Amino acid sequence: MYASHFGLHENPFNMTPDTRYLFLSRQHSEALNHLLYGITEKKGFIVITGGIGTGKTTLCRKLLSLLDESTDTALIFNPAVSEIELLETITQEFGIPPRKGRKSKKGYIDDLNRFLLENFTAGRNAVLLIDEAQNLSPSVLEQIRMLSNLETEREKLLQIILIGQPGLGELLSSPSLRQLNERITVRYTLSPFDPLQVRDYIRHRLAVAGGGTNGTASFSRWAYRMIYRYSRGIPRRINAICDRALLIAYSRNGDTISAQIVREGAHDIGGGYPGTDTTRNRIGLRPIALAVLIIIFLVVVVIHKDPLIEFFFLQMNLIG
Repeated sequence: MYASHFGLHENPFNMTPDTRYLFLSRQHSEALNHLLYGITEKKGFIVITGGIGTGKTTLCRKLLSLLDESTDTALIFNPAVSEIELLETITQEFGIPPRKGRKSKKGYIDDLNRFLLENFTAGRNAVLLIDEAQNLSPSVLEQIRMLSNLETEREKLLQIILIGQPGLGELLSSPSLRQLNERITVRYTLSPFDPLQVRDYIRHRLAVAGGGTNGTASFSRWAYRMIYRYSRGIPRRINAICDRALLIAYSRNGDTISAQIVREGAHDIGGGYPGTDTTRNRIGLRPIALAVLIIIFLVVVVIHKDPLIEFFFLQMNLIG
């Protein structure tokens, strides 16, 4: 709606994981390098964790675009499956012909092992990538550990990447998954942006949407600070706040996004963003306001020496 008003070709703050808009911050670059290193060196298990909205799925898609044609990939974006459903999905993703007759875990593993050995002989690599892996059950994770046993004497035949929220790390730390946890040799945790990265992230997305320029949209210095305050540096929150702020500025026929517009946008969205609960904020300010009033009152007492006021505070053991 507002794209043409700001001289942009498209909405710069869509929520979809579009790799064109991936902002390679220091932490995202490091995470991507960890992934590429684990795959190239055939480390077997790789785990990437990060909070909701930190860009994990977009990073996955970027990784896939960087892999060459010698790498076969199996992608699982819905991990709420049983053990045998997992094996069936993996074989389907690798293009292995479906089994005839009774389905069994042994049959799927035999098919997968045969495929991986042929792949290895042809000088190819194979990658299994599971997103939202924190939703995997312990039994399915144990099945995934068993897949890591598919190997030659020198290297792993299958590189397994688990990507998920911080709960994945807690899950892997449980005693029942100790064997799996000890096999993970490459790990990285994505952290939110700092204030400068928030500014650069916004400018990057505006430039991509504007074909190399930021268009006419201009965020004030305080607007950037306000966006960081409300978003806490989480990309998905930044997108939501900026999208609403641009809409508000467009509705007022303006080009500059001020801190006030950002504040209005964040409160319009709500959703528990830091600082958007106005009721809680008012309640939180009451003790501070009361303390200020008491201090002013005491100053007046000291200056004017009103006997009645002094007597009252003496009785309350507050002064004197």
